[in-house]
Amino acid sequence: MILFPSRFRILSGLLLLAAVVVVPAAARGEVSLATVFADHMVLQRGRAVPVWGSAAAGEQVGVSIGKQTRSTKADAAGLWKVMLEAMPAGGPHQLVIRATNTLKVTDVLVGEVWLASGQSNMAMPVRRCRDAKAEQEAANFPKVRMFTVKRSAKLAPQSDCQGQWQVCSPQTVGGFSGAAYFFGRRLHAELGVPVGLINSSWGGTAIEAWTSLDVQKQDSRLASVFAPWKNKPAANRNKPANLYNGMIQPLVGYGIRGAIWYQGERNSKSVPAARLYRHQLPLLINDWRKRWGQGGPENFPFFWVQLPNFKARQVDPNPVTSWAVMRESMQQVLKQPATGMAVTIDVGEARDIHPKNKQDVGHRLAQAALAVAYKKGLVPMGPLMRSVTIEDSRVRVQFDHVGEKLVVRGKQQLVKGFALAGPDKVFHPAVARVEDNTVVVESKEVPDPIAVRYAFADNPEVNLYNSAGIPAAPFRTDDWEPAAGP
Repeated sequence: MILFPSRFRILSGLLLLAAVVVVPAAARGEVSLATVFADHMVLQRGRAVPVWGSAAAGEQVGVSIGKQTRSTKADAAGLWKVMLEAMPAGGPHQLVIRATNTLKVTDVLVGEVWLASGQSNMAMPVRRCRDAKAEQEAANFPKVRMFTVKRSAKLAPQSDCQGQWQVCSPQTVGGFSGAAYFFGRRLHAELGVPVGLINSSWGGTAIEAWTSLDVQKQDSRLASVFAPWKNKPAANRNKPANLYNGMIQPLVGYGIRGAIWYQGERNSKSVPAARLYRHQLPLLINDWRKRWGQGGPENFPFFWVQLPNFKARQVDPNPVTSWAVMRESMQQVLKQPATGMAVTIDVGEARDIHPKNKQDVGHRLAQAALAVAYKKGLVPMGPLMRSVTIEDSRVRVQFDHVGEKLVVRGKQQLVKGFALAGPDKVFHPAVARVEDNTVVVESKEVPDPIAVRYAFADNPEVNLYNSAGIPAAPFRTDDWEPAAGP
């Protein structure tokens, strides 16, 4: 018989007790929630609300909020999901998850939820925007919240991500995405409901990284996109689908109204790459819509920022640059239903690819959302060329989204930025005037015009707006590429 010292017996007893407490808990697998379901979150109003997480296989899980409760069992893989009934805007509520353990998510609001994604101009925080100090001091909007997804490039789709919800205040807003914040702030002011913004963005990233592999790998048009990654097995933020896998897939299914997108700089490195974007952006939009499964396009509206003016100003209207072609590609995507585009040809900076004026960017994104998603009767975006009529030596341009009238800003009433070309395909600067809410364009150098361009350059001088104060979008009627620029 072996006798243990009393201190050793006590220590052994404590270890045995710890084993009794810890092992069963690990074995039963405590219930957990996906990271996006956390304190201060905002749930989408007016629609069924999915809630999901993990637990031990077969474990009974109950989910309660307000007066409603739903229950389910975790599947063989330990995954569970419930659908809560649609709720009106309001709160705060408490979301309670009951299984072998209980979770409580506090300060839950119900309102409008938007996904904000893209590259550095979406990621750019309020503290780097124009009037940052004043904006931060005034940011007392406790019913505006932002969930920022931690950057993560993955080779395979992930079931969860990292991030946290923050309540908008002077202390927190400095780290919010500026474009998303100014967008959400206007929605909050005009709709009078809580607004949740999910910021999933990463600077310097290509659109193909944000789109799932399934819809890209069989598309022969994307051969140039996949070629650089041959024999490069590691995950990368620009590798096709790697950001979708790490930063979008974990969010798929979370109830949202729609998405806003600010990206394209990375895909503007050449004219062919910029032209390919008119295929890539619809691919992403339809991919996300299908995966969220919220119904038709009107249940997942999608709005993007057309690239702003950038680089040196050019006088010659003939070169075809990648930046101009990218704007053209973006505008062509408006053929997709329930979409809109924030024209920003007037808010950029020649020497900075990250313009500080994100207030107008957010305002114009919200303008499109209020018009398209919320049916507010506003002009949704800047004037878009509808048709061109040749009248002998003159060209008349008709526009959509004029509002009450076309507006020429500045003392001079001539419209800047127009050029005409004749059969020789050489463009010359033209004189343009507003006439009966159309623009009449003519040039002495072009007596027989066959093509017109407007603001079709990296950094054009523009002064044509609609009554909502939004500039006209650049356009061209030709598809000539003889003088392709960088």
